[in-house]
Amino acid sequence: LITKMKLAAFGAVVVTFPVLAWQLYRFVAPGLYRNERGAFLPFLIAAPALFLTGAAMVYYVMLPFVMLFSLGQQISGGGITAELLPRVSDYLNLVMALLLAFGLCFQLPVVMTLLGMAGMVSSKTLASSRKYAIVAIAVVAAFVTPPDPLSQIMLGIPLVLLYEVSIWCVRLIELRRNKADAAEAA
Repeated sequence: LITKMKLAAFGAVVVTFPVLAWQLYRFVAPGLYRNERGAFLPFLIAAPALFLTGAAMVYYVMLPFVMLFSLGQQISGGGITAELLPRVSDYLNLVMALLLAFGLCFQLPVVMTLLGMAGMVSSKTLASSRKYAIVAIAVVAAFVTPPDPLSQIMLGIPLVLLYEVSIWCVRLIELRRNKADAAEAA
């Protein structure tokens, strides 16, 4: 019963997310200026797209490797057989945890771009702290994936690439801001 309830709740959040995001936007939009509303709308599109990209990576790339690894732990020989007999609840817990972890980790460009728009980070700071970010990505990948190096690498490499995309997004925001400041000064 609990497994069915968890699956129903997870499915409900996935199915209703577009409506929830639109309602959130409609709640926040009256308090924003026109240019801020225009800046907020791309994030409303990018966040679900990146989440779905992370979830698709889990489903099509990560889960086959995790299942292959898990099934590879079966032992057969010498009259002794040890088989993996996963419960549905264990499998669903693993899948939901991986979907959530990858989906949230793939939000890195959205978060960094918002921080760049707020002026809290700059592209130079992000570029100069790249080595620390790679270590942090390795730590996050170690915590949110199963304890095998292949799955950690499968999360780490896309996150490093998304970090680089984040640097470029913040750089574009800074160029737009500098161009607007130059137009105001003139």
